[in-house]
Amino acid sequence: MPNGSIECLKARLVTKGYTQIPGLDYTDTFSPLVKATTVRVVLSLVVTNLMSRMHSSTKISLKMFTWNIILGTFTLVIRITRADTSLFVFHQYSDTIYMLLYVHNIIITHNNSTLITRFTHELHSEFATKYLGSLSYFLGLEASPTTDGLFIGQLKYARDILTHAHLLDSKLVPTHMVISQHLSADGSLFSDPTLYRFLFGVFQYLTITRPDITHAINSVSQYLHAPTDDHFLVVKCILRYVKGIIHFGLIFRPSATFVALVAYFDADWVGCSDTRLSTSGYTIYLGNNLISWSAKKQPTVSRSSCESEYRALAHTTADTIWLTHLLTDLHIPLPQPPLLLCDNKSAIFFSSNTTNFTHSMCHLTYKLRIFSPKVFHTFSLIFFQSKLHVCSNPNGSLQTRLPSVGTDGSQIRHR
Repeated sequence: MPNGSIECLKARLVTKGYTQIPGLDYTDTFSPLVKATTVRVVLSLVVTNLMSRMHSSTKISLKMFTWNIILGTFTLVIRITRADTSLFVFHQYSDTIYMLLYVHNIIITHNNSTLITRFTHELHSEFATKYLGSLSYFLGLEASPTTDGLFIGQLKYARDILTHAHLLDSKLVPTHMVISQHLSADGSLFSDPTLYRFLFGVFQYLTITRPDITHAINSVSQYLHAPTDDHFLVVKCILRYVKGIIHFGLIFRPSATFVALVAYFDADWVGCSDTRLSTSGYTIYLGNNLISWSAKKQPTVSRSSCESEYRALAHTTADTIWLTHLLTDLHIPLPQPPLLLCDNKSAIFFSSNTTNFTHSMCHLTYKLRIFSPKVFHTFSLIFFQSKLHVCSNPNGSLQTRLPSVGTDGSQIRHR
């Protein structure tokens, strides 16, 4: 539920469901929802290619099938992409238009003012749209140009969260979670689990521009069914950390020479003391810009650190493959194969020599066999020492436009 509570045996009323045809639009959703990663990829390309961006809204919500049919009748045929069905692309010679849909909101980027005038005229003739000017506020994301790129933040959204939690005037903390702290299901139950689930739900949307709190939010999400007082203390710590850097967000800068995909991944072997499950995490850069990240508990127990790293490799490869398909749909060629950086030599060895798996690792050959040939035929996998490589830290892509104030009243300078 929107307030964080769990409603069982929920009934749903479907109006005119018989109008949907099996095999045609029976499984289609009614509202297009563009992926957050797609938005970050497009904004990164906009900054690199110096494209203009505009924001519009429409008063109607159509099925994706209907959007595809209507846009296909335009003189400028803009086509739906396979990687993200809420992204439409027009590309002819050097002229490009990207259109992203999220229910009633539309983002359009282009590199030809004459072409976009024709397209928006046809769009207005078919839909009751309203031009909202240059992109500045989109679904809680605040976009503002900088001297060297584009800044994306969620200042208002973060402030609303703190206000609802009555922590807007709380003291600041320098970190969102103790690294060596592993949460457990033991302890006294929290008196208001609905509030706990609500805060977790709003945290999920905050991670669109805040990769630094993704792992902490993933940790507290494991105990939504029965949160304890210790779990809520961690949630409060995250809120106080967010308050201290409330002006932070993502910064997109033009890539200097070429656009390349670089992925860093790692695994926390047997990090959960209750289930003995490991946690996978990765960050993916497009040129100089951070576009995708994840921190997620692995579904099964890994018998060794090598096995957990190999699963993290598979998860990272899956997302990287999807990103290559997205860039292909956007007509962006990659000058070199995507680069995967791993800090576990055993995982690299087993990835390139699957026939040498020991008996205890044979089950991975069948479960993850789809990734091994793709990694070494279309990807570059090399070893690096994560503790010495500062670029693997996603906080390097965070920046604030305003100076923060420390607990003693002094200003804190950020790079």
